[in-house]
Amino acid sequence: MSAEEVSAKDMSAENMRAEDVGTGAVGTAGASAERTGLPPAKAADPADYRPSPRRLAREAFRRRRARRSALIATASTLLTAVALVALVVGSPGWPAVRRSFFSAEYARQALPEVLKGLRINLELMAVCGVLILVLGLLLAVLRTLRGPVFLPVRLLATVYVDFFLGLPMIICLLVMITGVPALRLTGVTTDPLWLGGAALVLTYAAYVSEVFRAGIESVHPSQLAAARSLGLSHTQAMRFVVLPQAVRRVVPPLLNNLVSLQKDTGLVSIGGVIDAVYAAKIINGRSFNSTPYLVAALVFVALTVPLTRFTGWLTARADRRRYEGGLS
Repeated sequence: MSAEEVSAKDMSAENMRAEDVGTGAVGTAGASAERTGLPPAKAADPADYRPSPRRLAREAFRRRRARRSALIATASTLLTAVALVALVVGSPGWPAVRRSFFSAEYARQALPEVLKGLRINLELMAVCGVLILVLGLLLAVLRTLRGPVFLPVRLLATVYVDFFLGLPMIICLLVMITGVPALRLTGVTTDPLWLGGAALVLTYAAYVSEVFRAGIESVHPSQLAAARSLGLSHTQAMRFVVLPQAVRRVVPPLLNNLVSLQKDTGLVSIGGVIDAVYAAKIINGRSFNSTPYLVAALVFVALTVPLTRFTGWLTARADRRRYEGGLS
């Protein structure tokens, strides 16, 4: 018998075994169906699905529990609010407080002046916000430089950040507004608005640089190594690979810093800048009524709450995408 005949017989035997296996599987399924007396299984039609009574009961229980929790939360909130109002209104000094802080007449007088001064606060926040982002990002990049040649740069950036993180904002403002003009430097402005804005930039840049640095260090080192292996320089890798991811991750805390900056712009009024706070102070000095301060406070709250809620929503969305495996 030749080698070709032996090979042909082996292939024929393998084919027969495969057919037997397939026939046996079909036969086994058919025999199983015959033994149980049930028809062969068919694909389930979604249109024919009906939830079981147990599932319906479980879903009804969950709805009842959600309604009960909502009612309890509403009742608890209302009771707390009523108790706080009763405590304040029933206090012995409430009539004097109402005359000093809740006068509708002085509120109508103060609102136009406060809104006029608010323009200064908004302009200051916009200009200082851009400068703070640029300076903060620069400081963060300088602090992440590697190599012994950059040690002086890293030390200077670290000293700057540590100093302004520990310096109270009000002291920085006082030093800038009152100390810089005393130097009588040629070409340096003495306008308290510009000096107060500079103090805000110097202080907030330290906070923002720490946020940016945390974002940069959160990017895995393998990303930078992969970029370098593709031929990118360190600067190109930071610009096109690391910084885009870092900035996207720190957007929520940056918005929190913007909310704080919006409130702290009112501190420039200590230098005589007529912003919303100082406008309220002027009216208070004429009338000896503190309602204008309350009006200014409510205006700042009205501006801050939407931005705070947007920051919370953005943070929740970023967390949800990270948990689901999406882009962070």
